[in-house]
Amino acid sequence: MTNHYPNDKLKIFSLNSNEPLAMEVAEQIGRPLGKSSVKRFSDGEVQINIEESIRGCDVFVIQSTSNPVNENLMELLIMLDALKRASARTINVVMPYYGYARQDRKARSREPITAKLVADLLTTAGAHRVIAIDLHAPQIQGFFNIPIDHLVAEPLLTDYFLQKGFSGDELVIVSPDHGGVTRARKMADRMKAPIAIIDKRRPRPNVAEVMSIVGKVDGKIAILIDDIIDTAGTITVAANALIESGAKEVYACCTHPVLSGPAIERIDNSKIKELVITNTIILSPDKHSDKIKQVSIANLLGNAIVRVFEEKSVSTLFD
Repeated sequence: MTNHYPNDKLKIFSLNSNEPLAMEVAEQIGRPLGKSSVKRFSDGEVQINIEESIRGCDVFVIQSTSNPVNENLMELLIMLDALKRASARTINVVMPYYGYARQDRKARSREPITAKLVADLLTTAGAHRVIAIDLHAPQIQGFFNIPIDHLVAEPLLTDYFLQKGFSGDELVIVSPDHGGVTRARKMADRMKAPIAIIDKRRPRPNVAEVMSIVGKVDGKIAILIDDIIDTAGTITVAANALIESGAKEVYACCTHPVLSGPAIERIDNSKIKELVITNTIILSPDKHSDKIKQVSIANLLGNAIVRVFEEKSVSTLFD
């Protein structure tokens, strides 16, 4: 991509959730970040001011709804309202991590479907399009009545392991649950490796319990792949079970490093040799670990933004 994108109708704005990623994306595209300020009233109310004209422009706002989830979501909604009232031609939400995505169905009676609520809020606030990476459930795309470009980070994670020289039958790609089998299968196809599945039961939220391993892992290098690692209970219990079942080494990777609560301590004390993550969520200083390696999705997002702006196909990025 060129260092200077010639069309000044393309505007990129960042809010507070992941400014380093936004700066990297803007640099990739060759556009400066738009000028805006996010302030707080003394009671915590968000006040946003856009400090340049955006009339008739195609605006892309980069904001993950990661911790603090509600603060970041509210910032985004208020920004969308400001952009709408300032006569932006199109308003595109670039949401590397879509918060509340785990509440995508009624698992029990009288539960909300919060992923749908967030989709409605974004649309009502003024979004014309959403660009997201690895939604927790692909059917969340159907919660929107506006176009959504669903990007996947698995090729970037796969490339990282291919560059290490991993491939073929020495490997096994492991899904930590039944829901992630499609993701594991895609990685396995690219690496020409077999897959295995951890059959687990979850007695209550954020508590994982491994039951058995479906597939051959004995004597192999195992790579666990997931979309979100939150408290790291599932992934660390799975890693320990793989070693107990005869795996030589265990690596893990995920798109969204939520890494809340005891996650870092669990990863450091686990049998995981290396955890590969992307930068959809910024890692606070207390979440750094020698085991964690980060790959950037800035290039992927930059390409997607330019393609949307130029009205070209986004899916060809993954062909």
